[in-house]
Amino acid sequence: MTSLNGKKIAFIATNGVEEPELTEPWAAVRQSGGTPVLLSTEKGQITAMQGDWEHSGKYDVDEALETVEAADFDALVLPGGTLNADTMRLDQEALRLVKEFDAAQKPIAAICHAPWILIEAGLVNGRTMTSYTSVATDLRNAGAEWVDREVVVDGNLVTSRNPGDLEAFNRELVRLTAD
Repeated sequence: MTSLNGKKIAFIATNGVEEPELTEPWAAVRQSGGTPVLLSTEKGQITAMQGDWEHSGKYDVDEALETVEAADFDALVLPGGTLNADTMRLDQEALRLVKEFDAAQKPIAAICHAPWILIEAGLVNGRTMTSYTSVATDLRNAGAEWVDREVVVDGNLVTSRNPGDLEAFNRELVRLTAD
């Protein structure tokens, strides 16, 4: 089993995050010995969703985005959810942090709609990626090569399409972070 002992993994999310895309990678990080940390626009709680309609669990935010730097962490997870990804791609602190992770060549794992954040940060040109199918044209228009696979690793980026791909997504997140 791959170990993340001593590693801190940042998760950026807000209201509307797709619950399994938050909770399953979180569990994979913990099971591998890592410490997941939930970051959002402000402290308090966020409400997850099942799909885009059903409110689900509430999750405590560990730190506000403005209080952290990529140097504080070993990897970054960007869970999806249409509302979550659309909100976070417009948040300047989220974009700052994503750019810091990329500049440091630290792993960034984005699933479902979360590649919107990578597009907004200007990080997809020339990369091979996957996403939820409705994001494919956005990725292509931003210069990425979009492929329909359960998981794609391109340098420091891990991308997957949807909650059905979480097993492969989690495996590659842990593998890339442990290296």
